[in-house]
Amino acid sequence: MTGTKALAEFVAEATEILDALGRDLLALDEVRGRDDADPERVNGLFRAAHSLKGLAGLFGQERIARLANGAEDLLDRLRLGRLRLDDAVLDSLVDALDTFQSLLAEASRGEETDGLSRRAEDMATRLARLGSPPRAAEEDPLERLELDPQVRAVFTEYEEHRLRENVRREVSLWRVRAAFDLSDFDQGLADLNARLKPLGEIISTLPSARPGGVNGIAFDLIFGAQVNGDALTSGLLGTPAELFQLPVRPVVGAMPVATAASPEGAPSPKARRGGGRKKAARAPPPSEETAPPAGEGAPSAPGVPPRMRAVPAVESAAPLASDAGGARPEAEPSLRSLTQTVRVDIGRLDGLINMVGELLLIKANLQRLAETTRQDGAIAVSKLFGQELARETRQLERKLEALQEGLLEARMVPVGQVFDKLARLVRRIARDAGKEIDFAISGGEVELDKLIVEELSDPLMHLIRNAIDHGAEPPEARLAAGKSRRAVVQLHAEQKGNHVVISVSDDGSGIDETGVRDVALARRLVTPAQAAEMSRRELLNLIFLPGFSTRDRVSELSGRGVGLDVVKNNLGNLSGIIDVWSERGRGTAFHLTLPVTLAIIRALVVGVSGRTYAVPLNSVLEILAVRPEDISTVERREVLDLRGQTLPFLRLARLFHLPERPVGRHFVVVVGLAQQRMGIAVDELHGQQDIVTKPLGGRLRSVRGISGATDLGNRRTVLVLDVAELLEEGIAQERRRA
Repeated sequence: MTGTKALAEFVAEATEILDALGRDLLALDEVRGRDDADPERVNGLFRAAHSLKGLAGLFGQERIARLANGAEDLLDRLRLGRLRLDDAVLDSLVDALDTFQSLLAEASRGEETDGLSRRAEDMATRLARLGSPPRAAEEDPLERLELDPQVRAVFTEYEEHRLRENVRREVSLWRVRAAFDLSDFDQGLADLNARLKPLGEIISTLPSARPGGVNGIAFDLIFGAQVNGDALTSGLLGTPAELFQLPVRPVVGAMPVATAASPEGAPSPKARRGGGRKKAARAPPPSEETAPPAGEGAPSAPGVPPRMRAVPAVESAAPLASDAGGARPEAEPSLRSLTQTVRVDIGRLDGLINMVGELLLIKANLQRLAETTRQDGAIAVSKLFGQELARETRQLERKLEALQEGLLEARMVPVGQVFDKLARLVRRIARDAGKEIDFAISGGEVELDKLIVEELSDPLMHLIRNAIDHGAEPPEARLAAGKSRRAVVQLHAEQKGNHVVISVSDDGSGIDETGVRDVALARRLVTPAQAAEMSRRELLNLIFLPGFSTRDRVSELSGRGVGLDVVKNNLGNLSGIIDVWSERGRGTAFHLTLPVTLAIIRALVVGVSGRTYAVPLNSVLEILAVRPEDISTVERREVLDLRGQTLPFLRLARLFHLPERPVGRHFVVVVGLAQQRMGIAVDELHGQQDIVTKPLGGRLRSVRGISGATDLGNRRTVLVLDVAELLEEGIAQERRRA
């Protein structure tokens, strides 16, 4: 394996591990500060950090391996109850995840900078210093559990901790015995686990002391039930399980509620279990030097599921050196994935391979027909030959359509991949800005082309940063305005036909369109005459103009405008469009409309002044035939009356400075994205065709209204229209006419 290939495999696998870590951290954020954090999820985080450490060590990535070792130690203390899941711990884990991402980005480029190396070392030190002070000695809850000492002797340290927690919380404990045939015991045990998990916590699985028969094997599962005995019995109907409740002696006097697992001074019998299972290494007890600062570990306010709660900064035990002064020296990292790898289900690949096999059969038949034509020219024109050729052509068309659909599906990924990364970003931005934010995500299961999802990450990051930095008011200002203390930022995705609409909204102070107009006039972006004729929506859209405002002025207007022209241009490159809604005192919402894919699309082929163009069919609403006298002029703008609605009218020949032909009627292609509609005048309609759009290079890349080029069936290259830019250009022309 070459070094480049090995590095690519490491980056792809490490990216998956970090994505899983990010998702689990978001889930833990909802329950931080409570004693009932999902132990299985915390244990999963521990295993993920362990896997990352091993993977990095295998590929010689020492910086990642050292930091992963620090994260693993921290998570080990957390899962063993020696550390409370509070804001300081969660902030540190999120910051560590960001550092992992930066290290992986450098590794993918073959770089290793001193600044990031120091940041990683500081991060590892910070993780090591986090800990809870030792608790006063108390009775070990396990001493109240009446359990065979031989069974207790084989428990791992983690299993003993989970037993203590269940006893301390007075959860009923059961021994679930089940015997299986040796031929399929693994499947039987997996089915039993699936039945038990919704009913409580499986603490340990042990081979039973009682045999399972001549050809069988039996297991004892120690189980903490969250339901009563009747519900547990009912849930296990149809399984070979037998239930035995484990008796627990009542506590003498009041039992103090603890936040850690095992008192440092309480002895407990230990023994290594055979069969390759090892007890987790016991971390050294925290000392006075590693104790957290005062106040660390205080319980946080309850979460607001399913939202992620973001809180102001909590002083950490060892702040990063790069955090000094309140700002990181490095630029804001991109949320784009470091790998273009897409995981594809093997069943889907099997279907694609089968279709390729069928295409090879059709190819063989076409070759046979071609050979027949070459040898016997007279036969080639016979009716039978023509029928056979038409049949093979239809088969080829159907199989190619199925292959195209399968390949497009293989490129699709849920937008939740980037949504989860944005949720981690929200926590840091809110902490830096001193805001209290509830971040609500919905529609993460909606799928988009992998390349679109990657290109979408940075525009969404910018919109969310603006919403938190400037849209959401500080807690005191919100309370004074009669709002809840915590601001709400929402990220929502929804599929509408061949497009996906993604909304970024906040319940902040909104945009003052009057202030927007004043800034645009002061910066000479519009003339007073233009501003006087603009609707409120047109005024709001001025925030997307390059150089609309400075940060100081925008802060007074709730912070919109900085870099939004870049967001708009990035979406334009994806054949998307952005629309804004805002109301003073109620908030702001940005709506992004994007095509599902840009790989292979259906297009309407049209002719204008002797030139041929392709219009993406997913933006075409309808086609009209209108006479020149049907075109009206309203306030010096050409419009059409479409069923009582005024429709802006754009002559494509004029836009591209082509000679206009006198015609008795116009074909009008009505296109639309989001709430914007427009009629585009063309001379001819040539039908529909599947096309593959290729980007333009050099000077042609900057031509407005053109997204790329494609080859038609006759090997002729034509330009593909960019509907989003045409809609924007039409609005710009209206402003220029005004």
